[in-house]
Amino acid sequence: MHLDYDKIKEVSIKGRYITPKDIDPFLITAAQDFLTQTEGASFEGRDIKSITLGSGKSKILMWSQMHGNESTTTKAVLDLINFLKKDSDLASSILRNCTLKIIPILNPDGAIAYTRVNANSVDLNRDAQERTQPESVVLRKVYEDFKPDYCFNLHDQRTIFNVGITSKPATVSFLAPAHDPERSISKTRGISMQIIVAMNQELQKHIPGQVGRYDDGFNSNCVGDTFQMLNVPTILFESGHFPEDYDRENTRKYIFIAMVKAIEVISSQKIDNYLQADYEDIPENNKLFYDIQIKNIQILNPKHKSGSCAGIMFVETLVGDSIKFKVKLEEIGDLLGKFGHKSYNCLYASDLNKLKEQIDLIKLLD
Repeated sequence: MHLDYDKIKEVSIKGRYITPKDIDPFLITAAQDFLTQTEGASFEGRDIKSITLGSGKSKILMWSQMHGNESTTTKAVLDLINFLKKDSDLASSILRNCTLKIIPILNPDGAIAYTRVNANSVDLNRDAQERTQPESVVLRKVYEDFKPDYCFNLHDQRTIFNVGITSKPATVSFLAPAHDPERSISKTRGISMQIIVAMNQELQKHIPGQVGRYDDGFNSNCVGDTFQMLNVPTILFESGHFPEDYDRENTRKYIFIAMVKAIEVISSQKIDNYLQADYEDIPENNKLFYDIQIKNIQILNPKHKSGSCAGIMFVETLVGDSIKFKVKLEEIGDLLGKFGHKSYNCLYASDLNKLKEQIDLIKLLD
């Protein structure tokens, strides 16, 4: 599958802080080619909008920013819409064989506040059964009215995740959600697994070793588990870290590639070309990364015992209209088997000199 991504990417939308006002101009333009509509309102009364593309028999529902601070997949779905606007054989085939309904921002209040929860401090992905929040009601109504054949649940995951026991970051992770506590494999869950296998095979060409499998613990309050329980193949997408890419501009590309592959396989009715058993070969996510790892910190501060290491994480903080990454000391110890997206070893003069220039890091070790 060859895609000229640089000509597809929606360049007007970038970074981590994506709100309705950022995507509204895009949706207004897209309305010239596709159906856009307001599906309902958020807790604070903001519009929750959707866009519908294609006229085919296979119906795919996807939603992003259920958690307001998880915006990478929102960027990727805009790229997907751009791709479908272009005149290509694949785009035409998809629009002929599929109908896609996309909610780019399900939680507009959380998007503006840059929070996981909605404005009523509720995690919408734990509200699938009781549906106490207006956003949850909107999503369920869209689901019931649209009657999808497939669902894509689009999220971001933290930088802590690696693939298996390797030092590869989990740039993209997938999950075929469970539909029962025993995590048995129903027909629809099996289909989800097959589609994930197709996406993984494609992504291995681009980011080998950087695709993980998300934990499949069952929780009926999660939307993905609920829709799987309703016998609709559902796939969880998790956008993760790519080296030196905290704005996740590279990651959005790989999410886009994965979505196109999944939709292509559905459109061409080639799901059975992929083996369900290969899903289990995708390594599980593990939590072995820090944003920064500093080794032998006793050289910087003698109060720490010999061989001590520091694990430091970034805290995403909304300042004005941008996201700042503030440092937080997570752990001090031997940190065996752990990795850093950036690593320093105080035994090396070059690393030590670089650290001494970073006052915020030095203060954490006092």
